[in-house]
Amino acid sequence: MPREVFAALPEPRPALERCRLAPDLEAELVRDGDAEVRRALAANPSLGAHGVAVLAEDPQDDIRSAVALRSDLTEEQRAAVRHDFDPTSMSHTLPWVEELHGDADAMRRLAASSHPLVRRSVARARHLPPDVVARLARDEDRAVRLFLAESCEDAPADMLLEVWRWWDGSFSHPGRPRGHPNFPRAGLLRYTADPSGRMRRLALDDPESTPADVARLARDPEAEVRRRAAEDPRLSPADAVRLLNDPEAHVRDTAVRNPRLPARVLAGLLHDRDTACAAVTNPAIPIPVLHRILTAAAAAVAARH
Repeated sequence: MPREVFAALPEPRPALERCRLAPDLEAELVRDGDAEVRRALAANPSLGAHGVAVLAEDPQDDIRSAVALRSDLTEEQRAAVRHDFDPTSMSHTLPWVEELHGDADAMRRLAASSHPLVRRSVARARHLPPDVVARLARDEDRAVRLFLAESCEDAPADMLLEVWRWWDGSFSHPGRPRGHPNFPRAGLLRYTADPSGRMRRLALDDPESTPADVARLARDPEAEVRRRAAEDPRLSPADAVRLLNDPEAHVRDTAVRNPRLPARVLAGLLHDRDTACAAVTNPAIPIPVLHRILTAAAAAVAARH
């Protein structure tokens, strides 16, 4: 875009963000006194190498930060850009990294990047080469390890277990890391007496666990551990009834849904306005009974209208 065309634009920002500018115009704009002009140019994919180099030294940190995330930098150039990064800030996958997820060589190069956002974006790939997985599983940025646990089908078992110690799922990936196919199951009984309730919750996932282990954890001092026992189909009917009076509502709600509840107790819960909505989801209710409940509910709604 020549200078005279740019000068005639009623709104220059789209051109600053997207257009290839005449070299003399670009050289002038990357040193413009208006930070908004330089900020728009920093992410322009058509910006020339000289313009990128100038903005990499910009006095504004957010402008240098935008330059640091450009796709046309080598990793050596990226490492040389001074910028601040808050590891606790929310991050999104960089689109240009996502486009390279199927390129094994690109993933190897970018997994070694100095920039956490680049490495986090690599970790979002569904599949990665074994050496890349091994590198990211040891990454110093725990968000990289978290994203690997959530997104990558090749995430290793030991890292998944490590992530579980501090993360039990997000809205976008509610089943990870515990629901990951590589999450370990054998040997989890060793956590039955672990000081961390998070780890004690895992014990019942061990295929060697028994109803006695369920009964023990149904009396755990931590509510989340009791809730895990309350959902176990091996819970004894007596413990299921006892947990209906648990001090924590989410434990009681889980116990209401346990199929080991005695039929007479479940019938009483279905007739109680406070527990009926949860009780009706109990899988032990026979299908004909569910039909009668739904028919009665539909009739009640029709009568009100």
